[in-house]
Amino acid sequence: MKFIDHTKITVKSGNGGNGCIAFLREKFRPKGGPSGGDGGNGGSVILISSKKLSTLQDFTYNNRYIASTGEHGKGKNMHGKNGVDIILSIPVGTTVKNIDENSIIHDFKKDNEKIVIVKGGNGGFGNARFKTHSNPAPRNAYDGQKGVEVNLELELKVIADVGLVGFPNAGKSTFISCISNAKPKIADYPFTTLHPNLGIVKSGDYNSFVVADIPGLITGASSGKGLGFKFLKHIERTKMLVFIIDANSENINEEYISLCNELQIYDKKLLKKPKILLLSKIDILEENHKFPAINEIDVIKISSITRNGLTESINRIHQKLKKM
Repeated sequence: MKFIDHTKITVKSGNGGNGCIAFLREKFRPKGGPSGGDGGNGGSVILISSKKLSTLQDFTYNNRYIASTGEHGKGKNMHGKNGVDIILSIPVGTTVKNIDENSIIHDFKKDNEKIVIVKGGNGGFGNARFKTHSNPAPRNAYDGQKGVEVNLELELKVIADVGLVGFPNAGKSTFISCISNAKPKIADYPFTTLHPNLGIVKSGDYNSFVVADIPGLITGASSGKGLGFKFLKHIERTKMLVFIIDANSENINEEYISLCNELQIYDKKLLKKPKILLLSKIDILEENHKFPAINEIDVIKISSITRNGLTESINRIHQKLKKM
């Protein structure tokens, strides 16, 4: 299934049915009273979140959704049937924006949240509604209300406990594949990961947390370079950050500062999250290799190939999440 995290759609609620003008005409009541029924209500468009979904791909096949119109009222006080609602399922983590008003309608953060986006038009009243002592045979009825059309922007931001942050080829995909059930594409070239991969990591017998392997940053990502915002928006919802830097880098401190700068430019609140730094690929370093001191962050040396440091990393992440 293709990962789609952004799309635009148009939704329209159904028109209400018109009220009916009619009079009873029975064998023993040749001049019966008004009997026009009300029109049915138009169908609404409803969004409901589901944790079973992980992409907005379905909306790329159809980007226009129109609910059905309510039936018109009939004689003998028969009301028209209501229009059928359209219910659209979206992934948890989707933000829905009204493009026309440039406003956020709702941010779906939980499973099974249900929001009526556009309500169907009310059905019009039939002439039976207007009977009075002074007007026993009214010849007026109301038309149904028109439906409402809205242009929407859907944006999916993955929801995970931990977000992996690092430059391309830092070893994020290999790391998540070793500690979780995730099976990301792994290759020795930049931007192998083109969309977030989620993995569930077990910590002990009963505890677990969700890690998101997100496309690698490059310098200038906060201004849209590389995968730019495609990466950064997915890290907003995570509870903590795990920086991964290749231990063979010529300047680990400089890379860490560069990563922090990109996050800070995009959103200053990101760096307030708990964080640790993993120095990867230590299996190909010389035994006496000296690592620079980075005082402001916990540092763990790992090798996903030899699995050195992986258990310590899992335990440290779990401890920080538990404190939160």
